[in-house]
Amino acid sequence: MIHRRFQQLVQDRLEEFPAVALLGPRQAGKTTLAEMVADLRPSLYLDLKSPTDRSKLSDPELYLSAHQDKLVIIDEVQRTPALFEVLRGLIDRGRRKGRRTGQFLLLGSASMDLLRQSGESLAGRIAYIELPPLDVLEVPPNATEKLWLRGGFPDSFLATNDRRSLIWRENFIRTYLERDIPMLGPRIPAETLRRFWTMLAHGQSTLLNAAQLARGLAVDGKTVARYLDLLVDLLLVRRLPPWHTSTKKRLVKSPKILVRDSGVAHALLGIGDREALLGHPVAGLSWEAFVTETLINAAPDRTVPSFYRTAAGAEIDLMLEIPGQGLWAIEIKSGLTPKLEKGFYQARLDLQPDHCFAVYAGSESYPLGDGVEATGLMTLAKNLAAMS
Repeated sequence: MIHRRFQQLVQDRLEEFPAVALLGPRQAGKTTLAEMVADLRPSLYLDLKSPTDRSKLSDPELYLSAHQDKLVIIDEVQRTPALFEVLRGLIDRGRRKGRRTGQFLLLGSASMDLLRQSGESLAGRIAYIELPPLDVLEVPPNATEKLWLRGGFPDSFLATNDRRSLIWRENFIRTYLERDIPMLGPRIPAETLRRFWTMLAHGQSTLLNAAQLARGLAVDGKTVARYLDLLVDLLLVRRLPPWHTSTKKRLVKSPKILVRDSGVAHALLGIGDREALLGHPVAGLSWEAFVTETLINAAPDRTVPSFYRTAAGAEIDLMLEIPGQGLWAIEIKSGLTPKLEKGFYQARLDLQPDHCFAVYAGSESYPLGDGVEATGLMTLAKNLAAMS
């Protein structure tokens, strides 16, 4: 069992809000984390994939009213969007009786339906927590490269060997495409969406080129946007925005696209072991995406991530606007000897960030000069998480 660092956050939010929504891709560990929380207080667990549990909620108000003294955990809550209206009434009734917090823990794959329904019905009554797959702060210190290769889905990371890990990820992708996504409503051919997802993996951590993707799929730009929105909503792909503050520079306006789990990206590309990964053309960009996702997930609440790039070539891989800490500029290098290029220094002059880091594949921290610190991924992630 791997301890999830998000467990304390869930417990804290349950002490502050009547309802907490724990959102994330399937198999990221939401149910396991909920079970850990349930062990600490009187709880009731309902899985809406189970016909038995769904039948219990044929009259949800009557059934749930009988368990108001417990934390009610409802898994796969997006399957019954009408339930949110009932929960609002139960929450308000509990508030009038003096129970203002810790009534419901809702688990769901992040879909627009879930966010829209809960946002309309439970405004002011619910806190949202995104649970990503495992990150470097939750695995042994010597397992960073393994995590990069296999990704953070627990069953993939904990597989007994790389071959079994790859088989798990291939089946995960197939199940998402053939069963899970159709259940959420969109009617997209599984093979078409797989090709699109694979194309994004080939362009890992590069600028979105919607026209090129549209040509490759023989569809129009609106269809590409719809496919991308779907994968972003499901927390499978990240759309990293460009730096938005106005400057006198001509800024790149297209977002960067990242397949959020590196192991899924590698499975889409047929990369199954360390040697294949290090010899693949996407290795450097895959490392950049892996580091970017790790640091964004480790950063405090309300941190605004972006990247900076000008038409003249000034560039910083990751910008983090951190509440109370100012602007952090982070350049990402996959080697053991980080060397910063002219474009980084020009971008630093443009932005004047409060802190500058070069994240590399080693673990030692040391100054590179000119106010830039070379640091390992684990060290910087720990520093960011400590601010939360």
